[in-house]
Amino acid sequence: MIDYDGRKFRKAGAEAVAVYRQEDDVVWAEFAGGEVRRGALAGTQRADGVLHLGYTVVLATGEVICGHTVNTPEVAEDGRLRLREVWERYGPHAATGVSYLDEVS
Repeated sequence: MIDYDGRKFRKAGAEAVAVYRQEDDVVWAEFAGGEVRRGALAGTQRADGVLHLGYTVVLATGEVICGHTVNTPEVAEDGRLRLREVWERYGPHAATGVSYLDEVS
């Protein structure tokens, strides 16, 4: 298992930085910045390091977005983690996609 506790991740070009916390196989994070007023995620980590997470985001516009994501860790050339997230949003913002989160210092 990967120790995610204290690690920080950000989507390329985004201002919001998520600070991850972990207790056993439970992983959670909070984030804010740019167009995100407040965001939170929580879920579990499998033995292979893959994260299964639910998330809620409140945008600067007041809109609320909810969904789930499966994040698969990859090791970047510089040794930091990169999370490949396959996500799905629910409700009026329904969509699916793939994005990447890079570990930041």
